[in-house]
Amino acid sequence: MSENFKKVKAFLQELEYTILQENSDEELFVVEKDDAGITNLIIDCEDPIVIIEGVLFDVKTKTTELFESLLKKNREIIHGAFVLDETGTKVFFRDTLQLENLDLNELEASLNSLELLLSEYATEIIEFSK
Repeated sequence: MSENFKKVKAFLQELEYTILQENSDEELFVVEKDDAGITNLIIDCEDPIVIIEGVLFDVKTKTTELFESLLKKNREIIHGAFVLDETGTKVFFRDTLQLENLDLNELEASLNSLELLLSEYATEIIEFSK
């Protein structure tokens, strides 16, 4: 288990995230924070970066309106962005941070950005997932 993995775990615990799964060989966590609306968020320590990624919704109908709205919202997101999987059928939140000098405030800012996104954009996310 690397020092970076231990550091990220300590940060997640300090930020009061529930660790649902932990794989020290792969150096990844699956976490949640119910009161923030965050579930099954993957935190993957892939030296030299940490990847924060979680599925937001499945794309039922591919429309210009959907993709245009997501791209416009990306401009407003403080940390991270909407991304599509390789099939173009799932929308994720994704952010990457440098592991070498990662500190608690930096990880917290990225996670807070997701929390803010979910609270401000929830209605649209629900509509897009229908």
